[in-house]
Amino acid sequence: MMRILSVIGALFLGGAFLTSCTTSGRVSTFVVLPDTQTYLEQCPEVFESQVDWLVANRKKIDAVFQVGDLTQDNSPVEWAYMQKAFHRISQARIPYSVVWGNHDIGSKPGKFSDMHNTAMANKYFPLSDYMQKSYWGGSADGKTLDNYYINFRSGDTDWLVLNLEFGPSDEALQWADSIVGIHPDKLVILNTHAYLYCDSTLHDGKDWWRPQGYGIGKEFGRTVNDGAGIWKKLLFRHRNVIAVFCGHVLKSGVGTLVSIGKEGNKVYQMLANYQRGVEGSRLGGEGYLRIVTFNRKTREIDVKTYSTWNKAYHPSEHHNFKFREVDFDEYLR
Repeated sequence: MMRILSVIGALFLGGAFLTSCTTSGRVSTFVVLPDTQTYLEQCPEVFESQVDWLVANRKKIDAVFQVGDLTQDNSPVEWAYMQKAFHRISQARIPYSVVWGNHDIGSKPGKFSDMHNTAMANKYFPLSDYMQKSYWGGSADGKTLDNYYINFRSGDTDWLVLNLEFGPSDEALQWADSIVGIHPDKLVILNTHAYLYCDSTLHDGKDWWRPQGYGIGKEFGRTVNDGAGIWKKLLFRHRNVIAVFCGHVLKSGVGTLVSIGKEGNKVYQMLANYQRGVEGSRLGGEGYLRIVTFNRKTREIDVKTYSTWNKAYHPSEHHNFKFREVDFDEYLR
C-alpha cells in the first residue's frame, strides 16, 4: 500500500513512447489493459508507464479496455489511485471501459468476491460521471457500472463494447442479449474478467477459476455465469459478435479460442494476463499490454503485446499473432 502512496503524485508526470500502431481509414486500433492489481502493491511506476504511453499515443488509439482486477485489495487507497490514472486517460480523450474482477468485489477490502458488493468500485467510478461521456451507451441496472455498454465509431465501423462484471448474473446476460439484439448494425466486443482458461477453453465444469467457486457463486437467489454460460446464453446467439477480451487466469496467462456462432460468424476470444503469479512475470506484469488492430482493408485482426516499461514487444509468438481472412462485412449482413 505504501508503494502507491509514495508515487500517487507522480502519476501526472509522463514521458512519450512511440509505437507502430496506427489508426486510419478502415482500421480500428484498441488497447487491452490486462489485470493491473499487482502493480499497485509491487511497482506502480510500471503501471504509470502504461498510462504515460496511452496518453502519448492518444491519436493512434481508438479505445482502451481494462479487463478487471484493477485493484488487489479493493481498498479506498487503491481505488483513488486508479481513479486518478483513468482520469488522465479520459483527459486525453481516449474512450475507455473498465470491468470489475474478483479482487474488485467483496464485503470489505481483501475479501475477494465473498459476496456481491461493488460499492467501492462504483464510488470511485460512478455512473453519473460515465454518463457524461460521448460514447456512453447504457447500464443494466441504471445505477452502477457493474454491467454496461459503450459505443463509438472508428475505422469506418460502428462498435458496441459490452462490459460485464466477474460472474455476471442471468439477468445481466438477458439485458446484454437485448442490447446486442437491437444493434445489428454494430460490431460487438465483449470485455469481461473471467471467461477463457490458459488452455484456450471456456471456463466451465469444475475449473476453480470459475465465479461459481467464490462467495458470489453461493449467494442465495443470485445466479452467476462462467465463460461457457456467457457463450451459450449471449455470444453464440448473435451474428455481429466478433471478439472477447478477458484476464483473471494465471499459469501461462494467455489463451486464444476461435468459436463459431449460431449464424456462422467466427468469434475471436483472447485471454491476456501478466500479473505476479503468471509464469515468468516480473515487476507486477512488466508493463505488457495488448494492441489489437482490426483492419477491414486487409481482412486481418493483428494482435501485438507491448511492454511500455521495456519499450519492446513480447518475444513469444503466443503473444503476437494474426487472425487472417476475417470477413468483417459478414458480421453485419
